[in-house]
Amino acid sequence: MEKKIKAWQGWLLFAGSMIVVFVLGMLAASINERRAEIVTIFNNKKTEIKGIESRNELFADNYPREYNTWLQTADTSFQSEFNGNQMVDVLAQRPDMVILWAGYAFAKDYSTPRGHMHAVEDIIHTLRTGAPMSDTDGPQPATCWACKSPDVPRMMQSLGVENFYKTKWGALGSEIVNPIGCADCHEPENMNLQISRPGLIEAFERQGKDIKKASLQEMRSLVCAQCHVEYFFKGDGKYLTFPWDKGMTVETMEAYYDESDYADYTHALSKAPMLKAQHPDYELSQMGIHAQRGVACADCHMPYMSEGGVKFSDHHIQSPLAMIDRTCQVCHRESEETLRNNVYDRQRKANEIRNRLETELATAHIEAKFAWEKGASETQMKPVMKALRAAQWRWDFAVASHGGSFHAPQEFQRILGHGLDNAMQARLSTAKVLASLGFSGDVPMPDISTKEKAQAYIGLDMATERKQKDEFMKTIVPEWLKKAKANNRLIVKN
Repeated sequence: MEKKIKAWQGWLLFAGSMIVVFVLGMLAASINERRAEIVTIFNNKKTEIKGIESRNELFADNYPREYNTWLQTADTSFQSEFNGNQMVDVLAQRPDMVILWAGYAFAKDYSTPRGHMHAVEDIIHTLRTGAPMSDTDGPQPATCWACKSPDVPRMMQSLGVENFYKTKWGALGSEIVNPIGCADCHEPENMNLQISRPGLIEAFERQGKDIKKASLQEMRSLVCAQCHVEYFFKGDGKYLTFPWDKGMTVETMEAYYDESDYADYTHALSKAPMLKAQHPDYELSQMGIHAQRGVACADCHMPYMSEGGVKFSDHHIQSPLAMIDRTCQVCHRESEETLRNNVYDRQRKANEIRNRLETELATAHIEAKFAWEKGASETQMKPVMKALRAAQWRWDFAVASHGGSFHAPQEFQRILGHGLDNAMQARLSTAKVLASLGFSGDVPMPDISTKEKAQAYIGLDMATERKQKDEFMKTIVPEWLKKAKANNRLIVKN
C-alpha cells in the first residue's frame, strides 16, 4: 500500500527543490560570468606579449588590477610583532649570528627581506655580493641572481642554463634589472601559471615526478617553490640544485649533503664543515596542517579580492596577518585579534628555543676555537665538528624558513630541539678534549654583545667592506642602469 505524502511535505520538497535550482543557477551564472570576464580580458588586450617578456610594465594595460596590486609590494609599512615588510638588521638584533656565520658572507650583512619589488635593489646593495669593479671579478657567481628577476629566464635562454650559472654575478648587472614580476610565474601569452626556473623541474624529474601533471591548486604553491626552497650551488659550475633526491626533511637533505661531503663553507673559528640553509619555506610548509588540507601558498599570501564585480588574486604578496579578513577568516570564524595572537603565541614559543640554540652554538664555536689553540688534533675534534655541523644545519633550516614557526609549528620545534641537543653534545665533546689536554674550568668568552664587536672578533674589516661597496654603488651600478636603458631592458619611468 502506497503511503501518500502529506501536503506540507510536498510543499517542503517543492521549496527545497526550488532552493537547489536557485543555488545551481547562481553557481552557473557565476561561472559564466567569470568565463565572460576572462574572455573580455583577453579580447580587449591592449598589448600583445609573446615569449619571455621581463619588463613588468608592459603587462599593466592588459591586467591593471593585478599589476596595481603588484606595485604595492614596494610598500614597507606593515609591521607585526616579529618583523614585517621593513628591512631590519638582524645581525644587530642578534649578534650571536655573526659568530655562527664566521667565514661566510652572511656574517657581513643579513637583513629581513622586503617585498618582491625590492629584490634586485636589495641584492645589489647587500655586502654579501661583494663589490665587483668589473664584469669579470667579484666573489659571487650569476647563480645569485637566479630568483631575483624575470630577466633570469631570458638570460638562461640566451646563454644556456649551464653557462648562465658559470657567469660571474657582475657580468649580468646590466641585464638583470627588472624585479620579480609577471613572467616569473605566468606565461605572457595567456597568463597560465608556469615554472620558469629549471631547478624545480629538475628536482621533480630526479624524484620520478612530472611537474606538468600538477593541478592548478598545486601550481599556486609550486610557482612559489621555484625560489622559496633550500638549494645549493653544485660543482665548479655553481649549478643551482635542490637537494630533494632523498626527500624534503631536514634529515634527508642532510643525508644528501653528507653523502657527497658537501659543505657551503668551513667555519672560521671551529673549522667545522658547515651547511648554510637558504629558505626552505616550501618544504616546511608542506609539513603543516594547512598544506596537508590543500591550502596553497597563494590562498594566504595572495588572497582573492573583488573590484567592479571582477574577482582576482591580490598580487601584493605579504604576510597574511596584514589582511586577516581575506586570509584567515575565510576559513576560521574567530576574531582578528584571536587569530593574530594565535600566530604570535606560536612564534614566541619557537623563538624561546631559537634564542637558546643561537647562544649555545656561538659558545660552542668559540670553545672549539679554544680547543684548537690548545693543540687539539683533528681526530679529537671530529665529534665536535660533526655535532656543530648537525646543530647549525637544524638551526639554519628552521630560522631561514620564513613563517616556518606558523606553517609547521610541531616540525619547527622538533628541528630546533634536535639542534639544541646537538649543540650541547658539541660543547660536551669539546670539554672532554680540553680535559684530555690538561685544561679545566670555563673557556674565556669574548665580548660579542654587539654586531660590531662580534665582526671584529671574527676578523672582519667592515670599514673596508663598506668603502668598497660604496665605490661600487657610485661607479659600476650607474653604468649598469645606463646600459640597461640603452638596450631597452628597463623601461624609463617619467
